[in-house]
Amino acid sequence: MDSKLFHYGGQAVIEGVMMRGESHVAVAVRTPDNKIIIHTEPLPAAIYRAPWARWPFVRGLVILWDALGLGTKALFYSADVALAEESQKDQKEVKFGGPVAWSTLAVSFFLAVAIFFWVPSAVAQYTERFWPSVLASSLLEGAIRLLLFLGYLVAVGMTPDIRRVFMYHGAEHKTINAYEAGAPLVPEEVQKYSTAHVRCGTSFLLFVLLVSILVFAPLHFPQLWLRLLSRLLLIPVVSSFAYELIRLSADHPKNKLLRWLIAPGLWMQQLTTRQPDLEMLAVGIASLKPVLAADGRGWVEAESVEAPGEVAGVISLA
Repeated sequence: MDSKLFHYGGQAVIEGVMMRGESHVAVAVRTPDNKIIIHTEPLPAAIYRAPWARWPFVRGLVILWDALGLGTKALFYSADVALAEESQKDQKEVKFGGPVAWSTLAVSFFLAVAIFFWVPSAVAQYTERFWPSVLASSLLEGAIRLLLFLGYLVAVGMTPDIRRVFMYHGAEHKTINAYEAGAPLVPEEVQKYSTAHVRCGTSFLLFVLLVSILVFAPLHFPQLWLRLLSRLLLIPVVSSFAYELIRLSADHPKNKLLRWLIAPGLWMQQLTTRQPDLEMLAVGIASLKPVLAADGRGWVEAESVEAPGEVAGVISLA
């Protein structure tokens, strides 16, 4: 199958990179003793390979699940591997999920909704007492949401640990860019490519915030709880529209209008990516090759990565 028919993508994790293919997900993490541990597992066919999962405006919900479900599980796994003590490095005991992961996901989702959706809505509704304008209230709500998002990215980017995650984010983008350009998947070649990518999650979140301004604008209620409930219920709708815009721009990279449309998202990726070193690129490559092999793309096992550090091998816990 032609690689253009499927868009590979992933996420930076602690000292590593997660990559998702058509049938499998892989997480590669560099351990304290400079090995690369790789976990692979099959994706649930009911979610990822069902015909409805490819429908326009429905497939965006799968991407949202990627960011929430797979992303959280991968973060937990990478933390277990990257922060494990020498005496605890039997990676077959590492859990890729569990009750703690799901409860953390639920709490994180609630906090994200509260901070980035409910707080702007509540503030905007309060200001309507002094400035009763539907248009002004909608614009203020959207502006507050964007400022909170930008402020959050700037603040977390100042911490050393998150800066390293952002470097792995850059490694993920460079790896995907190199693969899509048909370049050899070796760190020295991958390093030549950009840390920006049109299908980045940062761009997706920015589109979610921008689309939400249009979708939420006509939804004004005298009761605050109805306004907040409408924001919560429409998050899947907003996410689906945002994904379709991202997908459209990815499928038509030379369209000038679409390039102008995605420019803010590419710019914002400067806040969430950093230039990776060769060892980080080796991890990004190690996470991509197993999913390519699982999809029959002609790549061999991840042990063939030519890069600094030792590849410990593919560990399947499924």
